[in-house]
Amino acid sequence: MKKRILTGDNTTGRLHLGHYVGSLENRVKLQNDYDTFIILADAHALAYPKYIGEPDLIADSILQVAIDNLSVGLDPAKVTIFAESTVPEIYELALLLSMLVPYPRILRNPTIKDEIREKELGDNYSLGFLNFPVMMAADILSVRADLVPVGEDQSPHLELTREMAHKFNTTYGDVFKEPEGMIGRVARLVGLDGGVKMTKSLGNAIFLSDDAETVRKKVMKMYTDPNRLHPSDPGKVDGNPVFIYHDAFNTDKEEVADLKKRYIAGRVGDVEVKEKLVVVLEKLLEPIRQRRSKYESDTDAVRGILIEGAKRTRTEASVTLDLVREKMKLPRF
Repeated sequence: MKKRILTGDNTTGRLHLGHYVGSLENRVKLQNDYDTFIILADAHALAYPKYIGEPDLIADSILQVAIDNLSVGLDPAKVTIFAESTVPEIYELALLLSMLVPYPRILRNPTIKDEIREKELGDNYSLGFLNFPVMMAADILSVRADLVPVGEDQSPHLELTREMAHKFNTTYGDVFKEPEGMIGRVARLVGLDGGVKMTKSLGNAIFLSDDAETVRKKVMKMYTDPNRLHPSDPGKVDGNPVFIYHDAFNTDKEEVADLKKRYIAGRVGDVEVKEKLVVVLEKLLEPIRQRRSKYESDTDAVRGILIEGAKRTRTEASVTLDLVREKMKLPRF
């Protein structure tokens, strides 16, 4: 029997290269060997104040994020893709799990702290926002996942999931596995502007759906070494976003080593280094665009994939919830 994966994305807009190296490429590699569930976390999106009152944006993002996942090479015959809000069993499980988590434990979660600071939320966040880690735990535990490919910033949520699974098992009896995490080969891809993280909200991202000209323009505007004024000046490669991207995406390691050597010596300009990065990214993105075109031309088929995914996930989540209710001696009259 195959082990099981659950992973996914918030439906707050299109996915980008940071998502690709953080989790998407692992999903594609693992889909043949694991029973894979991909969650489109539309209920999670409502935790952010900017998305309250934006139902059309979230609804459109469900479809776009589904297409992003399919476009990178996920096979709907091998994976189960579903929207979180179509599996109400997750909500019930989240409520029951929330009874096991001390409020101060949520406040100590570093990802919650970072989100409040980075998004400048101040005190303008909801109970649902604080409950975000519990909902994520319910997502994972509802299908009894063994492995969770996540971005580095989600690791604290996964650790809390493991704690909740352990707490439930020791309090009521064994139901849950304590899932392991898998961080992508690039734990956190810097933004085009050199910012600590590529993110939609900061406008420093290359999206998987960007056309070739858009990608080229974005790459040519990327930050490099701010102290290098001329191509003949010795340059710095450590912390240089363009070279970070070469390390992440350029499979020709000899070329990367040569570019670094010449850059440090002042024998290659930023333009050439960026042009070579454009070629590298196009090699990755063009097949994704071709698959995307296929799915965008048949959105009814994509909706059908989500409908079937919801049916299967509800079946699995119902089994989990029955086990939980039985252990907790909650009646089903």
